[in-house]
Amino acid sequence: MDTDTGIDYGTFEEGRHVNYWELDQTLQRELRRVYTGDEFDWAESRLSAFGETVGHTIADNADDIDDHGPELEPYDKYGEVQNWVRYPEKQYENERLAYGQGIVADSFEAPPGRDEPMPLSHNLAMQYLLSYADPGFDCPVAMTAGAALVLEKFSREGEDDVLREYYDALTSRDYEDLIEGAMFLTEKQGGSDVGANETRAEWDESAGYWRLTGEKWFCSNIDAEGTLALARTEDAPAGTAGLSMFLVPHGDPDSTNHDSDRDRDRDDPLTKGQRREDGPLSPEDVNDQRYRRLKDKLGTISVPTGEVEFTGAKAYLVGEEEHGFRQMAEMLNLERLSNAAASCGIIGRVLLESKIYAANREAFGETIDQYPLMRADLVDMAVTHEAATTYTFEAARLLSKRERAARAGETADDAYRLMRLLIPIAKARTARIAVDTASYGMEIHGGNGYVNEFVTNRLLRDAQVLPIWEGTENILSLDVLRALERENAHEPLQAAISERLEYVSHPALADAAATVEGEFHDLMGALATLAGEDSEYAQLSAKRLAHYVFDVFTAAVLLERAQRDLAAEDENGRLALVANHFVSRELTDQEARGITSGDRFALEAYESIVRYESVTAEGAREIVAESE
Repeated sequence: MDTDTGIDYGTFEEGRHVNYWELDQTLQRELRRVYTGDEFDWAESRLSAFGETVGHTIADNADDIDDHGPELEPYDKYGEVQNWVRYPEKQYENERLAYGQGIVADSFEAPPGRDEPMPLSHNLAMQYLLSYADPGFDCPVAMTAGAALVLEKFSREGEDDVLREYYDALTSRDYEDLIEGAMFLTEKQGGSDVGANETRAEWDESAGYWRLTGEKWFCSNIDAEGTLALARTEDAPAGTAGLSMFLVPHGDPDSTNHDSDRDRDRDDPLTKGQRREDGPLSPEDVNDQRYRRLKDKLGTISVPTGEVEFTGAKAYLVGEEEHGFRQMAEMLNLERLSNAAASCGIIGRVLLESKIYAANREAFGETIDQYPLMRADLVDMAVTHEAATTYTFEAARLLSKRERAARAGETADDAYRLMRLLIPIAKARTARIAVDTASYGMEIHGGNGYVNEFVTNRLLRDAQVLPIWEGTENILSLDVLRALERENAHEPLQAAISERLEYVSHPALADAAATVEGEFHDLMGALATLAGEDSEYAQLSAKRLAHYVFDVFTAAVLLERAQRDLAAEDENGRLALVANHFVSRELTDQEARGITSGDRFALEAYESIVRYESVTAEGAREIVAESE
């Protein structure tokens, strides 16, 4: 693909049967930045192969699965509990393709050709590409990675050998040996107030298991074999401090009766319950729980979400009693970034579909991408995609750095403190951006975009859950306050922004850098003000603060990236245009809404920003100067 002349989107019919990796130069740039050189060299061909798989087979399957999703058969013909979810065959094919290409395994166990695992940002990059096709399926993938991370961090060597077996199955590259993960957190009476959870756990001495009793209200990937759940043990205190974490198998871990003719190894957690392709468990093989019903959802049809009633279900304690909420928080860091990566994937797919449609749809004698209003819209969408992706993978870089340090028995305190601030903001902002972008992508397609035969319909339905999964924006904004209060996260934030702004020196970035410098000063003042106010006022301002941090931090990172591109041997001013437009749009007050400014930026910068056409540093400077 010739990056000098950009991408001719008129050569495509629609945003499928293409290679999503090859067409997403934004993701390529970010991964070159967050991977080491040898990591990117190893990963590039594999990401390209995965982008090809997702763009062809998985994308086609996803539309079919949306029409013929999983169905729950809770009882057998005799009225006995079997908890069987019937999946369409194409869902199994998507699972084999995604897990088989290492979407989870590569970030936990050294893949072929490497001596150590890839960073978690690699898992997130593959989730991003997967979400071009099916954000619903990305939910089980994300929870499988999250469950693996928890077991890796909290399984006590020598004491929890069975949990290490579950970890091995969660991180398997061989689909026949794989189990998926899940997280049963929400209860009807509590919702986001996890401390109100009422599920109980009692030790059964005769069975040698913990037994869970209670209800979970919103359980995605309901039949996962590696499900993590929170429950309260006897005499445990109220609130989050009294919660413990348990792994609850789908099938009875002591079962030895199976309908399948395949040989079973009772010590292998995967084979303690039948593979779901084999058909339902026999009633005597069901763990003591009941899947009451699947939710009739707006979107994300490919992941079965339902209600579970624990009726003495056998479970394994993970880590220490009454440490469950802290352990779940570790999983939530990855889950929230998975949500953000999925949001960016949806934004990328909607943007791709919009570019292709605009380059082919003719109205009044021209393709609609020739009209100024559409050009302005596509420039805005492309800059939004750049901003969301840049922010998300900077947060992913920090998470990867922290987890690699932990695996090496070291600490990365500044990375942890900063990621604790950035991650909830990443999830909150990108989720809302995904909904807004998907909605406008539907509008670009007109009436076709509103009907099921066109993918924009599903993308909007799938995007709509992203602001809800892993915490609403209000909950996430309060988490931002906790990061500032408990981790003093303003300190690494200040250092990170200052360092980036000090690096920026190119004339094409000067005015934008000055604007961000002023906003950075005001942001630090806002943080100081909130530190001196009462908690009620701090909570009232929390959402505005989260948005402010996103805008200033993203602007600083984009400016730094633009400076590096301008200073490189093959200088490219494209990202300078992106950074300038982001700063102008998000951080600059324009007189008369900019109508009287004479600004023609979207028209002059269109080819570079939307089609990835390269532009010289001088060319970028001239476009920026003319827009002022």
